[in-house]
Amino acid sequence: MMKKGFARMAAVVFALSGWMVGTVLAHDEWLTVYTMSNNPSGNAVLAFSQQGEALVSAGTFPTEGKGTGGGLGNQGALALSDDGETLLVVNPGSDDISVFRVDRRRVTLVDKVSSGGIRPISITTHEDWVYVLNAGGVGNITGFELTSHDKLKPIPGSTRPLSGPATAPAQIEFSPSGDTLVVTEKATQIIDTYTVDEDGVAMGPISQPSHGVTPFGFAFTKRGILVASEAFGGAPNASAVSSYSINKGALALVSGSVPTFQSAACWIVITKNGKFAYASNTGSNNISSYTVRRDGTLRLQEAVATSTGAAPIDMALSKNSKFLYVLNAAARSIDVFRVDRGNGRLTAGVGTSGLPAGTNGLVAR
Repeated sequence: MMKKGFARMAAVVFALSGWMVGTVLAHDEWLTVYTMSNNPSGNAVLAFSQQGEALVSAGTFPTEGKGTGGGLGNQGALALSDDGETLLVVNPGSDDISVFRVDRRRVTLVDKVSSGGIRPISITTHEDWVYVLNAGGVGNITGFELTSHDKLKPIPGSTRPLSGPATAPAQIEFSPSGDTLVVTEKATQIIDTYTVDEDGVAMGPISQPSHGVTPFGFAFTKRGILVASEAFGGAPNASAVSSYSINKGALALVSGSVPTFQSAACWIVITKNGKFAYASNTGSNNISSYTVRRDGTLRLQEAVATSTGAAPIDMALSKNSKFLYVLNAAARSIDVFRVDRGNGRLTAGVGTSGLPAGTNGLVAR
């Protein structure tokens, strides 16, 4: 089907048995960045490839589920498996999860299952385990096994509550070891932890107060230090970032509310080497950078490491931390920055614009 010598080829939509769908891509095109349209009429994955310093559109892939069309107050609407070959996407408007198989030539929808709750907004993976955060109703977390055929199989007894009703949760994430799950609750100022047994069953929660107000997005260093943003209710120039160690689900503060001096810090990413953390300041239209010491201590490096498009929300680093991607909600764009792995400084590349209103979530290979 592919003619030798073509540098690129238009995407070819094809159908397989049942309702599996995908797209064939030119052999020199590598999908690196994914977001979702969050369209209430039909959610879709929007894929992009990094070509030099520029981010280039590489196709749209229906999830067979629905979005909400608006903000979700979340981090982590999409997640990649450990090997980068499976993409999981929440459908908050239809209360389900879509599973895609991804490789150098295809993006293929292979499964869609109920999320086990209402309005799934965040999803995380570790080895064969997948957990989703359902924000609607009383809220819960629910676990699945990712089978060898990229199907999601519910884990019996894995559905666990949050600290209570009306918590406005933001994110769920596995610790690097996979034995702990963490959930942030914006309305209650609580960070929930769940211990996970060898069968993938979560137990808990242990609900602990956040050091600062409005805990939102977070990420782990490779040593297992939790670094969390604190939006402080969006108050002008009041945002901060805290770090914690975790032992059997118990949080211990390492650095408390180190300020960004910016507004509405909500999303966090950490470089693969664990040395640099970035917080997106939605109210200030910029990114703050931190250095992270081996013990998890934080130091503000630059209050404004770079400016962004209007209302930066979710962020993602490429697998090698060479590029930082920033999704801008109001600008409906994705910014691209090259990361200096020596000092953490950011240099702007060529992003993309014209995204659908309500686009949500960002993940990169």
